Amino acid sequence: MKIIACYSNKGGVGKTASSVNIAHLMAKSGYRVLLCDLDPQGASSFYFRLKPSKKLTENRFFTDQDKMLKSIKGSDYENLDVLPANMDFRDFDIFLANMKKAHSQLKRTLKAAKSDYDIVLLDCPPTISVLSEAVFKCADKIIVPVIPSTLSERTLEQLNAFFDERGFQASALLPFYSMVQKAKKLHNETMTRLSDVYPNMLKSRIPFSSDIEKMGINRAPVTDFGRSTSSAMYYQQLWKEIESSL
Repeated sequence: MKIIACYSNKGGVGKTASSVNIAHLMAKSGYRVLLCDLDPQGASSFYFRLKPSKKLTENRFFTDQDKMLKSIKGSDYENLDVLPANMDFRDFDIFLANMKKAHSQLKRTLKAAKSDYDIVLLDCPPTISVLSEAVFKCADKIIVPVIPSTLSERTLEQLNAFFDERGFQASALLPFYSMVQKAKKLHNETMTRLSDVYPNMLKSRIPFSSDIEKMGINRAPVTDFGRSTSSAMYYQQLWKEIESSL
């Protein structure tokens, strides 16, 4: 079982939209996929028309594997299940801080689903915290959406510096361009510069698109309801790059 995280230490960069569409494309490719919504806002769960899990209250996500597994719900798509978030997930840092070997606890929890899934995709909250460090420790690959703008570039620098400082494997990071507006000179200049600085930057460039924004109305991946759109095509390219890196 492979664990892939979709993570950014900056909000509003298209992280959840990418998680939902990539999970859908993974399942379409024949992989058995569990999308684990770790963000207490539960946006991934919302897109898949799923209500917050009521069973995983307090620290049961980490201490009660049976309850965790029973909280998994099927989606409308073959091969794709979802573990919905709830507002108690906002306390994950508190629970992990009080647990022994906190950085390994998330991986031990996810291993309970090992026999049922080929890939676990984590939609992570946009913070650098005890939880995110647990994600960095357990994930085989970490896909990082980056808007080609000054603040997003800065947070990518911070993330790489944090990996160096804590001894995490920077080779696990797979940044990609998100919410790209090709008409903007700044976006084009930033993409050219960052591609030279970060050799592991993926080539796929997800556009800023009204089709992707319509996911909230349709409550479905754009790779489903808008499968013929350019946005869906770019997500398919992104998934192929991720798949080849595994």
